[in-house]
Amino acid sequence: MLGLPRSVLTRFERFSLYNSPYPAHDSGCAIDLYVDADDAIARSPVAGVVRETRTLRAPDKPYAHDEEYLILVDVDVEATGLQWTGSADDDPRSGLVARLLHVEPDVSAGELVEVGDPMGRLVRSGFFAPWVTNHIHLGFRPETANHHRARGSLPLSVDVPVSPLDWDGEGTVVEVGDTYAVLDRPTRGEDVDPETFVGLGSTEGAVLDGGLAHYEYGGTLSPVTDGQSLSLLGATVGHSSGRDVPWANFDVVANGERVTGLSLFASRGTFGTKIVAPGHDFSVGDDVVVTIRPSDDPIRLG
Repeated sequence: MLGLPRSVLTRFERFSLYNSPYPAHDSGCAIDLYVDADDAIARSPVAGVVRETRTLRAPDKPYAHDEEYLILVDVDVEATGLQWTGSADDDPRSGLVARLLHVEPDVSAGELVEVGDPMGRLVRSGFFAPWVTNHIHLGFRPETANHHRARGSLPLSVDVPVSPLDWDGEGTVVEVGDTYAVLDRPTRGEDVDPETFVGLGSTEGAVLDGGLAHYEYGGTLSPVTDGQSLSLLGATVGHSSGRDVPWANFDVVANGERVTGLSLFASRGTFGTKIVAPGHDFSVGDDVVVTIRPSDDPIRLG
């Protein structure tokens, strides 16, 4: 498996391998890298030579940019710091190509880029759900693969530990949008290094990642035993299949009302749970209690 190094990940505020309904993220085969909300510039997570840029079609949504973009980079593996944990015979890093989406390019074919170099402006893509903030989508393909189709990227791992945060389901709203509300809990403790990534922990101590459970599959960002039962707030949320987690059938409930779900990721910030709830009536300062209950008809968006 390809390992994305700490030197790359710590340039970003948040990341997620699973918080997407699109097949490019199946089994953690792509990563979304989130910058600070005030930063409109996309900085490269890879070093190498730009192979190609092109404009793509994306779903037409009123909040989205008119166009989507693809940037392909012939990766300098050593300068990027990519690791390989599989067999040496299967090492795909020679000729590796990176795929980057959601960036209006200011770079051109043949241009050399280093990790951290500006590549263009982040755009709000038609592939985003309305509660999703701007980010760079990154995947890697072997030299012989089709670099333009959505599927086919290699599984990725993150070469940073992610510390699990305990949560009792309670919090106070500190931010709202039309389709979401962010709570102030859980948050990193004073004993956790501010540069350490944290994420919502299951009862068993595994960091959960993905759209819980409005997307059919999520995953874990910490080692788990295959087939391990994972629970949250007193309810079983799934069983691991490798590091993938097909979510069980349940509803997420906030103050007694069913909501779409929870948006999970790893963060270097203060964290706080993001409730996905289009049409909600939460306001900043509201106290919220989140519970999970079994369901015969769970919300599934993809």
